[in-house]
Amino acid sequence: MRWFLSFLFLGFWGAVHALSLGPSLTPKLLLDFLKKEGNILLGLSGKAATPTAINSLLQELEIYLPLGRSSVVVDHFNYDTLSAAEKHDVLLLPRPTSLRQGVKSFFSGDGILAIPRAVGQSLGIASPLIAPILRAPETAYPSSSKDDDIFATGTQLALISALQARNSARFTVLGSVEALEDKWFSAHVKGPKDQKQLPTVNREFAKQLSAWAFKETGVLRVGEIKHHLSDKDGAIVGDMNPKIYRIKNDIAFHIELSEHGFDGWVPFDVPSDDALQLDFTMLSPFYRLNLTPKASTKNSTIFGTSFTLPDQHGIFSFRINYRRPFLSNIEEKHEVTLRHFAHNEYPRSWEITGAWVWVTGLWSVIAGFLALVIIWLYSAPSSTAGVRTKKIQ
Repeated sequence: MRWFLSFLFLGFWGAVHALSLGPSLTPKLLLDFLKKEGNILLGLSGKAATPTAINSLLQELEIYLPLGRSSVVVDHFNYDTLSAAEKHDVLLLPRPTSLRQGVKSFFSGDGILAIPRAVGQSLGIASPLIAPILRAPETAYPSSSKDDDIFATGTQLALISALQARNSARFTVLGSVEALEDKWFSAHVKGPKDQKQLPTVNREFAKQLSAWAFKETGVLRVGEIKHHLSDKDGAIVGDMNPKIYRIKNDIAFHIELSEHGFDGWVPFDVPSDDALQLDFTMLSPFYRLNLTPKASTKNSTIFGTSFTLPDQHGIFSFRINYRRPFLSNIEEKHEVTLRHFAHNEYPRSWEITGAWVWVTGLWSVIAGFLALVIIWLYSAPSSTAGVRTKKIQ
């Protein structure tokens, strides 16, 4: 039993060490290490019994091991005839493909993997944080000398699994630590149906696995985040990143994302079957919009979208919550205030076509009243009215 982890000592990150599980290295300390964004690569072996402490640690993460403490996965159809002609415990598998559509694969490629004496794992279905990296073939099953009940078979068994915590800390379980031995880096294997021996690609796969486990790949970085008023052509109007907008304003939002690979930071590309989305939300999302690539730099991609703000005042948030298997999590939240129209911002009555009837009626009444007053003031009295006045006197 060996432990591989990036070790945190006195608050400083050290080199990657290979440590044996000692009595002071308890599961609680390892969980605390994960909470501090530490990364752990745990190697299991069918040659040695799995300690109870390891079982307890994995059960807290919803990764379950067989009841037999020395159980190994065997397959009578996909094994190496050169090294495991009798026990069939050296599995021959192609490198894993994408977990599902829309998920990037960091472990794919050509060639055959040799997985000797692996300990199978069964993953809980309730947690969205765990994912299988390499599954067993459909004809595989766990076997032990104690003939324990088989708790999972075929693709239900994971030979390599991973957990990525909400803080993006990574815990990787390698079911066969022997697969990392120099012997299997340069070995030649032959399956039951193969006509000739084939070289293994364990070396390349080990590089991919360790790079992901210790955050050399699959790490996303957020650069600049910008939002501003925009006109019909998308040009910037006013200040950048204002705190207050008016309802029904036209605005644009942009975010810069980079991905870390073997060669450093590179532009991040969203898979074709996936979408990076922006939520404009108060208590619940008013809008959920897809962010599309707008520009690209040497080491980043700028995603953006434009939309009209809702007719609702209050405190709103720009939110991006991008969580995908094998990619570090992105969670951004930026609050803005939406105000009503000011008194001088409402449209004038003559600009509203529906009000033209009422405006016409109003001015007709005013014009009629003025005409009546003018007629009354400037009309001369009749002559009979003066004669009657004299008789009365």
